[in-house]
Amino acid sequence: EVQLQASGGGEVQAGGSLRLSCLASGFTSEKYAIGWYRQAPGKVREAISCISNHSDSRIWYVDSVKGRFTISSDNEKNMVYLQMSSLKPEDTSTYYCAAEPWVSCRYFTGTGSFRGIDYWGKGTQVTVSS
Repeated sequence: EVQLQASGGGEVQAGGSLRLSCLASGFTSEKYAIGWYRQAPGKVREAISCISNHSDSRIWYVDSVKGRFTISSDNEKNMVYLQMSSLKPEDTSTYYCAAEPWVSCRYFTGTGSFRGIDYWGKGTQVTVSS
């Protein structure tokens, strides 16, 4: 069974950086996508980035984080990273690592995509102060 362990959250001042890590294991499918969601209190959980070994769509970012966040993977270590730079107070949220087998990153786009995700890690809090 797919298991995800997210870590790396914390508190940082606006303009600062943090790196989130997701240890992902248990995939039995040849293709899969791993992404990051975030959810602030009272708001819908939104996908912000994804990385996949599916040729249809390998890397994706939501517009609000493009140019500031970078997703990467280390397949030998079963790790996916989200490097977050130029952080803003509006990035304050609980961040979740998520995975879905047999899909590309297109699966993560669109409002409400979280409803179709089968595997989740525990959230990690990111707080950006002004």
